Amino acid sequence: MRNRIAELIERWPVARQLRSGDFFGRGETSASRRTRELQPHIEEAELVHVKHEKVVNIEGDPDSPISRGRLCPKGAATRSLVTGNRLERVLYRRPHGTTWEEIGLDQAMDMIADRVIATRRNTWEDRDEQGRVLHRTLGFAHLGGATLDNEENYLLKKLYTALGALQIENQARI
Repeated sequence: MRNRIAELIERWPVARQLRSGDFFGRGETSASRRTRELQPHIEEAELVHVKHEKVVNIEGDPDSPISRGRLCPKGAATRSLVTGNRLERVLYRRPHGTTWEEIGLDQAMDMIADRVIATRRNTWEDRDEQGRVLHRTLGFAHLGGATLDNEENYLLKKLYTALGALQIENQARI
């Protein structure tokens, strides 16, 4: 019985967070053991072309009666997801601006965070007219893209729910 309890505590995410110092669960502790054990299937994939251990092309299945060789958005984005070509600069057009300017990714992320916080603060509904507790905002919503996997959509759902949003959806289930 004690071994079972010790095993449960060992697997408990909060215990992993405290042991590792990842108190907010944003690092390695956010991944399950199963997630850490996952390996890419590009070695045995027939339609993923690899050269020098790098994905160089992905094709759809031409024999599929559904896609007829075309890739869905997730398949089309897989190469860039696997190769890790992340943007370090983003294009931004100021309000009432007519041109785009490059800004750093950190600056863009800070701008987004500031706007989410301000929108939440300005649109927060604590109670309705009858005094019923709401604790919500209708100031923003979230629609996850088809390139996100179930775990990413799960984490986004948790984030937006914690922020008080009600309109949360993703294309992964559509």
